[in-house]
Amino acid sequence: MTTLAHWLVTALEARGLETVFGIPGVHTIELYRGLAGSRLRHVTPRHEQGAGFMADGHARASGRPAACFIITGPGMTNIATAMAQAYADSVPMLVISSVNRRRELGMQEGRLHELPSQQQSMSGLCAFSHTLLEPANLPAVLDRAFAVFATCRPRPVHIEIPRDLFAAECPLPAAGPLPVFHPPGADPAAIEQAAQWLNAADRPLLLLGGGALHDPDTARRLAERLDAPTLTTINARGLLGRAHPLDLGANATWPAVREHAARADVILAIGTELGETDYDVTFDEGFRLTGRLIRVDIDAEALSTSHRPALAMVAEAGGALRALLPRLEQGHHAGAATVASLHGQLALAERADMAPFVPLFEMLDRLLPEAIVVGDSTAPVYAGNHLARRGQVRRWFNASTGYGALGYALPAAIGAALGAPRQPDGAPPPVVALVGDGGLMFTLAELATARDEHLPLIVIVWHNAGYEEIRHAMDAADVPRLGVDPVAPDFAAIAAGFGCHWQQLATPGELAATLSTAAERQDAPWLIEIDATRWPG
Repeated sequence: MTTLAHWLVTALEARGLETVFGIPGVHTIELYRGLAGSRLRHVTPRHEQGAGFMADGHARASGRPAACFIITGPGMTNIATAMAQAYADSVPMLVISSVNRRRELGMQEGRLHELPSQQQSMSGLCAFSHTLLEPANLPAVLDRAFAVFATCRPRPVHIEIPRDLFAAECPLPAAGPLPVFHPPGADPAAIEQAAQWLNAADRPLLLLGGGALHDPDTARRLAERLDAPTLTTINARGLLGRAHPLDLGANATWPAVREHAARADVILAIGTELGETDYDVTFDEGFRLTGRLIRVDIDAEALSTSHRPALAMVAEAGGALRALLPRLEQGHHAGAATVASLHGQLALAERADMAPFVPLFEMLDRLLPEAIVVGDSTAPVYAGNHLARRGQVRRWFNASTGYGALGYALPAAIGAALGAPRQPDGAPPPVVALVGDGGLMFTLAELATARDEHLPLIVIVWHNAGYEEIRHAMDAADVPRLGVDPVAPDFAAIAAGFGCHWQQLATPGELAATLSTAAERQDAPWLIEIDATRWPG
């Protein structure tokens, strides 16, 4: 026999988890008794929202879920925003929380951290939320969670455990292999029909989303076989490699690309929900598909949202790509010439709202080509969604998609730094957090976590003295500016207080020199403050 807390930690180790993010509380002490001495790395954020964002960044950078250990009540309401962001962006996350004792549930007796129903409060933010009432049921509940991660649209899972169960005796698990879960495969008849339509297409178009991240090589070869212009979503950045001639990037919102998409006679959309924040960042519902739409998604409910398909199949993206590729004839559609023409028409680097950020992303591409760049909702990130280049998947992600939470970049970058696989030379990839001065204030305390973990993060702060995007929106709506000019702190003093390096700059040349220094001096996080009012452009 062992305690449930010890059994849980052993079970997480057996399922391949490596990292737990959490803040101990009086309701989770026994859970930490089980964690002590285990192989799991425990990271202490400064706020439960930070824990959730860290788990999100860890999963996006590694492709594997991490766990969060969260206390009853306020711990769960604190992590709710991070769970909602992960839910919207299809990110796996295992949230294990305490809840009041079994005999107290639903009694409304004014207990510490009590909610009317914690499980009901969280159920809309995750694939499922389960209240464990019998220790013997824990293996089945964990199996269900990992089945979701492996075979469904990956999203957070919440398991709450009454605090009187953590020290309860639990039988040792039976020896034997764990279940192996395989995602659904594409229907052969649907694959054959899709191949026929694509082979007969005159103007094919390929849409690749984050669901295709697990097999970038096959995605690239399929695009080349089709010879089709390819739109990759923000979460699919790097899927075709760096500057592939068929890659239109995440530029579906611009008129020239919209016109081309509307003229496509067959469209293949794989692993994308065709959501607004990927295809319509001007929010005018102007992205239209009039040709035959073939949709492939692991989530059956996503197959009929946003755009109605002519053919839809529930399947894991990589498997569908591998099944479809050998059935496709080599296309001759002048795809590269079309993409080059469209990029020329877009002339993104010459747009007034993009040009100031061109030097920033050229600098990152040249000096830190392998860096993972984690963004917040801020002007450089909005531009970077169109301008940034990454040579691999899982090197560009941010919170401007889906739920659109502020404060994401710093804690998610910490998670990415802890979860990212090593490079061929054995070194971890550099990690850059790109955040505005307003957004950074939401989770500024997580600088302490980066320092605790000795992570050489580079945090680039675009300092435009407040909420610039909302200022512009108020001006456009003829609304007086109110509440959009919060005073930023002294970032030099903040950096010193957290034991971080700091540098303020205002030109691309200064940024290049500072990035080079930061890449060499990796003894502590860097806070690089860009004065947006003096930045050229």
